[in-house]
Amino acid sequence: MNKFGRLGILAVALFSIGIGTGCRTVPVTGRHQFNMMSQGEEMQLGLSSFDQLKKETPISNDAEANALVQKVGQRIAAVAGKDMPNAQWEFVVFQSDEANAFCLPGGKVGVYTGLIKLAASDDEIAIVMGHEIAHVTSRHGAERTSQNYAVAGVGLLAAVGMEAKHVDPAKRNIALAAYGLGAQVGYMLPYSRLHESEADSIGLRFAAGAGYDPRAGVSFWKKMSAQGGAKPPAFLSTHPSDSARIANLEKLAPQYMALYEQAKARYE
Repeated sequence: MNKFGRLGILAVALFSIGIGTGCRTVPVTGRHQFNMMSQGEEMQLGLSSFDQLKKETPISNDAEANALVQKVGQRIAAVAGKDMPNAQWEFVVFQSDEANAFCLPGGKVGVYTGLIKLAASDDEIAIVMGHEIAHVTSRHGAERTSQNYAVAGVGLLAAVGMEAKHVDPAKRNIALAAYGLGAQVGYMLPYSRLHESEADSIGLRFAAGAGYDPRAGVSFWKKMSAQGGAKPPAFLSTHPSDSARIANLEKLAPQYMALYEQAKARYE
């Protein structure tokens, strides 16, 4: 058996194992996802990445900003924690003009000072932090990694098949390039946009359950949209368009108002 035959058998075996063991369910939404990574493996990657980030990125010593992020983070963690039971929650404010935040597996949350400056209220900060935490409780990062493995596996199978049939190398390269582009535009990017919309929905629920106004998502994203800058066409973007995102948030917010009012009363 030549090397391509062995590679083909290995690719089929790995792909079959992945398909058979990779079906999981997203908490809150119940969506089925293809996810081959274990939570322990994912969490370890998150913890080590966060340790490295703290060494490489300046940490803010602004007491007011740190107190704000700790307060908002702990309240959201109390709501989201049931979907991430082994989390080692940590909330860090990083000194950066970037208006952004992130959450890594294991409950490691970073908020940039640029976001705190842009946000007009605790509610807006909670919306962003809830969104980032929702990405982790939904295991979107592991899902994308698993999808990349699957796309690469299918590409390997195609390459092996064409080699076995002695397809002209130039034609083979064109076919594989077309497959790569098609997989990216037709599969990976739509899932990335789905992840963003799913995190918006779950993040609003987390924020509302922590006593923060879900309507703040609309006001925050209108400000983000006003920041301007060149953006790719929607079908080539990892995120929904600003207008689509704002419209979705406007539709979602009323669903969580009752939850918000109940939770808000606990903190007054």
